[in-house]
Amino acid sequence: MDSAVKDIKSKAELDEAVNGASPVILHFWASWCEASKPMDQVFAHLATDFPHARFFRVEAEEQPEISEAYAVSAVPYFAFCKDGKIVDTLEGADPASLANKVAKVAGPANLAECAAPASLGVAAGPAVIEKVQELAKQNGSSQTVSPRSDLSDSLKERLQQLVNSHPVFLFMKGNPEQPKCRFSRKVVEILEEEGVQFGSFDILSDNEVREGMKKFSNWPTFPQLFCKGELIGGCDIVVAMHESGELKDVFKENDIPIQSQESKGDSDSTGLSATLASRLETLINSSPVMVFMKGTAEEPKCGFSNKVVEILKQEKVPFQTFDILTDDEVRRGLKVFSNWPSYPQLYVKGELIGGSDIVLEMHKSGELKKIFAEKGIAPKETLEDRIKSLINSSEVTLFMKGTPDAPRCGFSSKVVNALRQEGISFGSFDILSDDEVRQGLKTFSNWPTYPQLYYKGELIGGCDIVLELLNSGELKSTLSE
Repeated sequence: MDSAVKDIKSKAELDEAVNGASPVILHFWASWCEASKPMDQVFAHLATDFPHARFFRVEAEEQPEISEAYAVSAVPYFAFCKDGKIVDTLEGADPASLANKVAKVAGPANLAECAAPASLGVAAGPAVIEKVQELAKQNGSSQTVSPRSDLSDSLKERLQQLVNSHPVFLFMKGNPEQPKCRFSRKVVEILEEEGVQFGSFDILSDNEVREGMKKFSNWPTFPQLFCKGELIGGCDIVVAMHESGELKDVFKENDIPIQSQESKGDSDSTGLSATLASRLETLINSSPVMVFMKGTAEEPKCGFSNKVVEILKQEKVPFQTFDILTDDEVRRGLKVFSNWPSYPQLYVKGELIGGSDIVLEMHKSGELKKIFAEKGIAPKETLEDRIKSLINSSEVTLFMKGTPDAPRCGFSSKVVNALRQEGISFGSFDILSDDEVRQGLKTFSNWPTYPQLYYKGELIGGCDIVLELLNSGELKSTLSE
């Protein structure tokens, strides 16, 4: 089993491996780190289950050049490479996340050896389940494996009942008829296209479930898709698996009934007349950027419509509008046609983006600008422009590993706690979600590590500086000058 994992002795050797045709997974470890030992065993099991990928170990302190190149600041640490690039990372002893990320990068497991998907993720193999159980016993609790132990017994029981209530279950924002975010809507569309029936829970309706599921599943965002009680993943993973055909395979392996397109009949019909549906489609496509709103761009008739108009003006893209107050047939029909219950509604190249809340969120994160560039509506922004936009998205902005509610490294967690302790409002960006920003910001700021804290566009510093300011009583005054 151990022969499936190779020890790296030089950066040249590693560079040659990473630039090869196969996906590469790296495990940075240290002999003094207790968590490295059981994770190394899990890593070895995964190497056996995923023979199409190459697995390498790097002793972090013995290979400082490699550790620096991969921004390793703690062990155990894992880097996932494909086509010569780092596509994902993982810091800490988290077997479930490791298995999920390996499955995402390496593709299907060796199904000849793994009879059924593992509870760790998509298809990690039964050996990994056994190893995680051993890891939990060795540590005397399940905390190293998953933060479920932080939850009350009654909440854990409730969440488990929800997860097991349907063979396929989706935790989402909104409901299948009225999704409240584009990522939830995308997963709903995929499940409908796959032809599977599924249950769902609106996490916006119950904050206890919303926060509890992040710990229960050890997955910080929504939507979350489960099959037969096992987490498949979020939107990105579901999309990738759908496109590769793996999602259909998972449903078949778990005996989930698949409804053929033919048997659906008219179930996908909106119920609108062909004339009205054609008219709505023509209106939606009458401009590359189209807003259905109350009033006009010059005279919005509601605050939400005004907000979207202002955002589009800030994005500096040409757009057209339709005043739904002037045509009740369009006003009522478009709600059915788009499966979106309110106004305004923003469309880009015929695709519904969402309402004012989603547009505002995407504008702040820079995702809206990205969509305009990808669709050829606006010039593609440079990496420097994007970084500047992110830095200035909030008065106080923290670039960190993970999110404020689910930090992915101790240094990021300390800075979040310091800011909250002082009652300072701040925006954040998860640098693990975008390797281009992660690497680019180091050059832009001339600061090699994370987290990085900015105030009014100016770099304050990293964890050590923030803690020094906190201890001296200067943090709040520094961020309010």
